[in-house]
Amino acid sequence: MFTSVQQFLATWRHESASTARVLAQLTDASLDYRLTPTYRPLGDLAWHIVTSPCQILSQAGLVYDAPRKGTPRPPRASQIQAAYVDAALALAQAVERHWDDAALRVEDQVYGRSWPRGLTLDVMLRHEIHHRGQLTALMRGAGLRVPGVYGPSADDVG
Repeated sequence: MFTSVQQFLATWRHESASTARVLAQLTDASLDYRLTPTYRPLGDLAWHIVTSPCQILSQAGLVYDAPRKGTPRPPRASQIQAAYVDAALALAQAVERHWDDAALRVEDQVYGRSWPRGLTLDVMLRHEIHHRGQLTALMRGAGLRVPGVYGPSADDVG
């Protein structure tokens, strides 16, 4: 759980930069790649990463300009990556503008539970990291280069 806005922002900036690097490797052709017929396409998973933070944080009262769940996925990989970069910046600006350290202790009803906002930020971030990991596995299957996130990837050293 985050207890400091600056702690969250430092972590968010690092993690969102990593996510942006991963999304930058997508190609238009790769967006329809599925590992199996029952898994969502790579492009839908990437778009879920773009839209989820806004949806999660809106439950804690943080409203900012970003694509929301239900917004149609753009047809081009570059548009998905650009939307992510814009949304990640808007999220950071909204947290910095509207919340202070005391606000992170305020509890909101999120998914039917009472969560401090610092926990909501943590869950949102872990949700993104989880799906970013799924995305890199699908990217490998689609034949795309996978950039290093927490160290070099096989593509970085190979």
